[in-house]
Amino acid sequence: MVGTIDTILLSWLITGDPLLGLSIGVAEVVTKMLLYYLHERVWFNLNLSKEGEILESRKRHIAKTLTWRLVGTLDTMTLAWIISGDPMAGLQIGLAEVITKMLLYYLHERVWYKSSYGLTKEREHGYE
Repeated sequence: MVGTIDTILLSWLITGDPLLGLSIGVAEVVTKMLLYYLHERVWFNLNLSKEGEILESRKRHIAKTLTWRLVGTLDTMTLAWIISGDPMAGLQIGLAEVITKMLLYYLHERVWYKSSYGLTKEREHGYE
């Protein structure tokens, strides 16, 4: 939700059109849910273990943050370009959100890491 608001505001500020900002933000909701799910599945299936124990660390969270931001930024740039019809608007919106979204994602990931919601007892310290 916070990421969507961030995209809407950045798109509005850069294009000067609140409806365009809203359109880009709404389109992102759909694409980002699918892309986020796929990103999580890829990371879950990576064999980043040491002696059979899944490595969960700040380094892993930073790596996930960077890869997700790459996927997310490319998605935002593409959507903004298609919706606005202006490749420069897509580029500007994508670049503007890189820092804000990386920070928001890292904080989101740390909160979820501290939670055992949805994990079985055997997997409370790893991802499912």
